[in-house]
Amino acid sequence: MTNPVIRKVDGGLIFSVKIVPGSSRTSLCGFLDGMVKIKISAPPEKGKANQSLVDFLAKKLGVKRKDVHIISGQTSPVKSVEISGISVEMLAAKLGLDK
Repeated sequence: MTNPVIRKVDGGLIFSVKIVPGSSRTSLCGFLDGMVKIKISAPPEKGKANQSLVDFLAKKLGVKRKDVHIISGQTSPVKSVEISGISVEMLAAKLGLDK
């Protein structure tokens, strides 16, 4: 497992997420090929899994939901996510990358 590739952008960060929708519960599962792997309890229909991902990341990272944007991969399990108002260090600490 490799840690995720995190790119700094103006006012935030972009990183890749691999989701597994329809799981028994929503949880961070670790890292896979430079991506954060997250199990999502919501089904992959009508944007429910995407909304669940946004809600989960906002809560986990301590940011507002409006600061979490899925910028690509709306209908794919591999997504690019932009988080505003967070540093690489804060992301690493909240996701357990600094261990």
